[in-house]
Amino acid sequence: MTKTIKKVLVANRGEIALRVMRSCYEMGIRTVAVFSEADRSSRHVLYADEAECIGPAPSSESYLRMDKIIEAAKKHGADAIHPGYGFLSENAEFARMCASEGIIFIGPSPETMEAMGDKIRARKTMMEAGVPVVPGLFEPVSDVAAALEACSRIAYPVIIKASMGGGGKGMRVAANAEEVESMMAQARSEALSGFGDDTIYIEKYLQNPHHIEFQILADTYGNVLNLYERECSVQRRHQKIVEESPSPFLDASLRAKMAKAAVAAARQVGYIGAGTIEFLVDDDRNFYFLEMNTRLQVEHPVTEFVCGVDIVKQQILVASGEPLSYKQDDIVQRGWAIECRICAEDCDNDFRPSPGLIQRLSEPNGAGVRVDSAAYQGYEIPIWYDPMISKLIVCASRREYAIERMRRALYEYRVVGLTTNIQYLRRLIDIPAFKEGKYDTSFIEQNQDRLAARQGYHTEAEDIAIIASYMDYLMNFEENTAQTDDDSALSRWRAFGLQKGVLRV
Repeated sequence: MTKTIKKVLVANRGEIALRVMRSCYEMGIRTVAVFSEADRSSRHVLYADEAECIGPAPSSESYLRMDKIIEAAKKHGADAIHPGYGFLSENAEFARMCASEGIIFIGPSPETMEAMGDKIRARKTMMEAGVPVVPGLFEPVSDVAAALEACSRIAYPVIIKASMGGGGKGMRVAANAEEVESMMAQARSEALSGFGDDTIYIEKYLQNPHHIEFQILADTYGNVLNLYERECSVQRRHQKIVEESPSPFLDASLRAKMAKAAVAAARQVGYIGAGTIEFLVDDDRNFYFLEMNTRLQVEHPVTEFVCGVDIVKQQILVASGEPLSYKQDDIVQRGWAIECRICAEDCDNDFRPSPGLIQRLSEPNGAGVRVDSAAYQGYEIPIWYDPMISKLIVCASRREYAIERMRRALYEYRVVGLTTNIQYLRRLIDIPAFKEGKYDTSFIEQNQDRLAARQGYHTEAEDIAIIASYMDYLMNFEENTAQTDDDSALSRWRAFGLQKGVLRV
């Protein structure tokens, strides 16, 4: 049964809220923004057709308040709620609340979220579907003695993982028996604080695997599509930094096997909507199910670039009861796409968040460049939320060209007023192992020295020249705006920068 969606409330903030709203706008669907008091001037609030404040800055008092979001949806007459990613996107209780109020939840069913949100239960489900899983336990463990016995069977190193949640939280590696008890305590503590559940289990720790995920789409008519893979092995503390599609590691045969397994996994749980099946792949090209994300992924734009599919639009169509707009034969990987996460963080100081006012912003553009961002000049990155400023995505016909384009885009990206990871990303994509596509999840650890180096990057000189140029412009406004036939209006600071080669025309 189809139901036309005319108005969508986006239960999220920042770039993902804005990204969802843009697809809604193209579909002729009105949007409602919800915002905390800290986000009153956020770009997603300004973009939406309607907006509602739902509480103070802490997410526990705003973006995680299911009752306030439902109330806002009813007040504004929203037919549906899109949760984006994070916050309530994988909360089965919230999906049920939406259904009880007659509001469409743009995502899978609560039952599916529960089945795949619990990693222990998900492992069992995948085994039933014939999808390979990492060797380990299929039951929770709380007793240290039982854990030690299990670890001896699995063989060290092992990884102790929270059964609920994700994002790299509640995970600890034990290299030997002496570390098991302390790592169990740390994993349980982090899981309880992060997800409200301290259930843990144990798996074999695969050393230096590839982290590869497959995007799937499914409708209520039994159609399940795979939109191929994303390579997500550039990680720091289990947090993704750079993603690309296709994977430089997979060949056609392994890609086909993993795609088949991803579709089987989705069918096994009766999945509806957009989701991601994550795998670990070892050096011998054996792959194992890791987890399923029952939501839109941060890195979905790289798939959109290479497959030519607007994933958010497909989510909305499926939620309306419509069939998918594509058949599997329509989905073809074309070209190469890379995504870098631009964050307000101090990479030279243990990656501490660096919130603050964006005094000057210049985003890259041009052929094959996409910036998903809610930031603007004069916007203040708040302390309350994830420090990601934007996602920078590029595409090109070949991988080497995509890397060249990303290098150019990162050079053009300027954020003045706070510390970002842009220079860190510049160094990262210039590392030979990355350029050659020969990297795995140990990449960051193995290249710490190269990533910390500053040789060859005129960062400080560039930043000083930009700031000085802008100050000079403000102090000599009339001179800079004068209509002359010569170069007398050229800023003295800019002229100096051009002369020294610090600035480019």
